[in-house]
Formats: sequence, structure tokens, C-alpha cells
Amino acid sequence: MKQYIVDAFTDRPFAGNPAAVCVTEAPLPDSFMQKLAVENNLSETAFLLREGDGWRLRWFTPGTEVDLCGHATLASSFVVLNHCEPGKDIVTFYTRSGVLAVTRKGERYEMDFPVFPYREVPVTDEMEAAFGIRPVKALLGEELVCVFADEAEIRRMTPNQALIVKLDGRCQHVTAPGTECDCVSRSFAPKLAIPEDPVCGSAHCQIAPYWAKVTGKTEICAYQASKRGGHLYCRVTGNGRVAISGEAALVAVSEIVAKP
Repeated sequence: MKQYIVDAFTDRPFAGNPAAVCVTEAPLPDSFMQKLAVENNLSETAFLLREGDGWRLRWFTPGTEVDLCGHATLASSFVVLNHCEPGKDIVTFYTRSGVLAVTRKGERYEMDFPVFPYREVPVTDEMEAAFGIRPVKALLGEELVCVFADEAEIRRMTPNQALIVKLDGRCQHVTAPGTECDCVSRSFAPKLAIPEDPVCGSAHCQIAPYWAKVTGKTEICAYQASKRGGHLYCRVTGNGRVAISGEAALVAVSEIVAKP
């Protein structure tokens, strides 16, 4: 099978968030997909298999299979719409999070994702110890989002991974108002064997609705302030969905010769 390495949420290689996208011709054992994800050692390896008029899509981190991944979905749509079905501008994915549609809009790929509901929870000493700075607010849903006062705090943060893993949530994100975008953020996922995710699309299923509520905007420009960096353009539709779009760049195409 072919494997594509695609950098998501960027317009150039070696920025944004890299994902491996494997185009398969038959179902693969879960154990093989997990081993390949470990071998790739990227935050996500995605597996595509044709299914009806769309594609079955699964995502594996080096630690486990996950229910939803934004950057690997963007990377997968880039592969399908440019290499597998280049005449199309929309692709449908069947996933553990339901049916996800991605539409090509100019140079961007817009993903239709569910909003992650959340509730405000008390800020704790454990959060302050893990991030090295005390949050001004904490939001817990599928994932933990800690809100900080300003962008500089997000950028200079050096979290303690051993303490982050003890916090609630599948992943732990930090966010603050941005100077050039509406918000900045960083994402950590030690529970999934990912110390820091360079650009996390699914995090913005929770982050974008929060900042939309705070700012009164329906469209949120977000920047992930990791070392690689990446831009996400979010539109909260008001029907329990959020459209998250970004660009992508192809880095490599290879052939997987190992057998299940």
C-alpha cells in the first residue's frame, strides 16, 4: 500500500502537523495498524479504505486508536482529493465519530466536525503545577482546556509531562487571546504517547466554540503556537457543528512493503 506524509494546517512542508496517510486495498488487522503507527512515530497515522461512495477512515497514535483526529483527517482529504479522486472537491469519511465530510475550498480543506460540549470546572493547584502558570479558567469536556491571560504565557510555557498526564481529559490544551489571531493554543497528549501535538484540529472542537462565545464571533482565526506552528480557520455554525479548515503540503510518498 502507498503511504503519504502530509503536513496539515500549513501551506509549506516541514511546518504544521505531519500525518501519515495509508491507502489500503483491504481491511488490515488492528495490531498491524498500531505497529505501523509506532514505526512512523508521528502523532497520527491514518488508514483509508474505500467504502461505498466514500472512505472508511481510522486514526492511530503511537499509543492507541482514537475516535477523532483533525489534522490526519485534513491530510487524508488532501490525499483523496489530489491523488485518489482528483476530479472531486468533496469527500465523505466513515469514522468512529460518525460521518465526516471534507470540502475543498480554494487552497483550504474544510472539515465538518462535531462540537465537543464542555463545562467550566474549578482551577486547581494541580493544573498550575503541571503548566507552570495558573490558568484563569478551566473547561472540561472530552478534553481539558485551560484558559490563560495572554499569548506570551502560552508561548513560553514548559509543562511538566509527568503532571499533565494526571489531569482530567483525553488531551490537555492551553489557550489564550491572540495578538494576530483570535486565539492561540498548544496541545499536549501524554496519555496518547504524544508529548505535544504540533497542531491539533480536534482540540478546536472545544476551543473554537469557547472563543466564539467569548468574542461574539462565529468565525475564529486560531494559531497553534508549537515549534512548527499552524493556522486553523474555524466557523461555529450553531447547530452543534464546527467547520475547521486549513491548508496542507505533501512531503513524501512511499510504499509499505511489510505484510500483516
